Amino acid sequence: MLKLKRVAIDTYRESIAYLSRACPLYRAEEFQALGRVEVKSGSHCIPATLNIVDDPSLLAPDELGLSEEAFRLFGRAEGSHVSIEHPRPVESLEAVRAKIQGRVLSEAEYHAVIRDVAAQRYSKMDIAAFLVGCASFMTPDEVLSLTKAMANVGHRLEWDHKMVVDKHCIGGIPGNRTSMIVVPIVMAHGLTIPKTSSRAITSPAGTADTMEVLARVDIGTDEMRAIVEKIGGCLVWGGRVNLSPADDVLITVERPLRIDTREQMVASILSKKLTAGARFLVLDIPVGPTAKVRSQEEAVRLRKLFQYVAGALDLPIEVVLTDGREPIGNGIGPMLEARDVMAVLRNEKTAPQDLRERAILLAGVLIEADAGITGGQGLRRARELLDSGAALKAMERIIEAQGPSGLSITPSPTGYEVLAPKDGVVMSIDCLRIARIARVAGAPAFKGAGVDLLKKTGDTARKGEPLYRIHAALPADLGFAADLAAQDSGFIVNGSPA
Repeated sequence: MLKLKRVAIDTYRESIAYLSRACPLYRAEEFQALGRVEVKSGSHCIPATLNIVDDPSLLAPDELGLSEEAFRLFGRAEGSHVSIEHPRPVESLEAVRAKIQGRVLSEAEYHAVIRDVAAQRYSKMDIAAFLVGCASFMTPDEVLSLTKAMANVGHRLEWDHKMVVDKHCIGGIPGNRTSMIVVPIVMAHGLTIPKTSSRAITSPAGTADTMEVLARVDIGTDEMRAIVEKIGGCLVWGGRVNLSPADDVLITVERPLRIDTREQMVASILSKKLTAGARFLVLDIPVGPTAKVRSQEEAVRLRKLFQYVAGALDLPIEVVLTDGREPIGNGIGPMLEARDVMAVLRNEKTAPQDLRERAILLAGVLIEADAGITGGQGLRRARELLDSGAALKAMERIIEAQGPSGLSITPSPTGYEVLAPKDGVVMSIDCLRIARIARVAGAPAFKGAGVDLLKKTGDTARKGEPLYRIHAALPADLGFAADLAAQDSGFIVNGSPA
């Protein structure tokens, strides 16, 4: 038996085991690097990818190391006795091969695949094969089967409340932090809204990253339930609640491969909403030339697929197609977005009106789920709750209940302004480009980094006037972002790039 050692390496949702080449119990030749193994200790077992270590200062010959992710999942203390074995064949991979060859998979086959994905039995290569096979084609019934499978392997929340509502945006629009305004508005009305949100993977900020500027979001299931029971809602990180563990694993491969099909999007979103206990969902699909959904026709097809799968799962859904032609709000990056959110909730005159009106629209649709509201009055009610300060008080209750994040968050000290090259009118803003510039500047790793938009579409700009300001924590990051903006600022002024 080997002694377990926690190796402080973040392998981002991939379980890695480390074995010394000088190990006296197992030969490295028998357990090749990057091969799959099963790590065991009593009833505890976890599949992992093996790495071989030659440096004795990192790992002793009688030790087996586990990366941070693997150690967390394994659940055994350092020093515990462990062994390794060759893994058993993963039978569900036959279904993956069949999908690659073009066959329609059964519901049972999807359940088998997703069970093994959630149990970490698939390597990154296996997952990539599954994703590519599904990206080739999926029938609507296959999407339904995949959604059911992903929901069934997750932790399902049950609520005693008669009406539990939820809201989701498919993403792709920088600064679109409507959830942080919608949730307190809906709470103030009296509906229950346990909102779980994601962290950024390739964007400058996710809702969880932005909310963490204001309050703690790394909250477990029991504490989340207690908060919701007490105040009627929350804004927490979904990764800690573990609602759809298979989806969390799939995402780690989807993003680098840039696989983001509408079928996988539907299964991902609806599986998490089912396990969160939602009984009514409002879905925001922004449509624009640099958004995830580029045309009205594509948006309609996606809406119909969401409606078909949600209907089969008895989840009432309202799909709202919104304007995705430019970023929403002014700030792009956690601290800047949190500033905009609080400005809207405080009814400040300088608050971004596009963020305010988008949030009111979506909150109004959610409030319409209340049987006590006359049809068509949801929008008026949402505006009333925001204007009166009731929504701000609800947000203050959320912040108090979730507690301080404990992070030391300060504005990024360095900045750079991108200037208009000539007099004119801003005709368009490239969402993808602006998001990339904000991320290169350091967002969301540095909460204060990002882009502050000083002009929006339709605004007049004078030559030399700033279009936006880049904030970065490090001079190197600022240099990278400024160089990227110099190549393409993402702004079109009077028909030509700024």
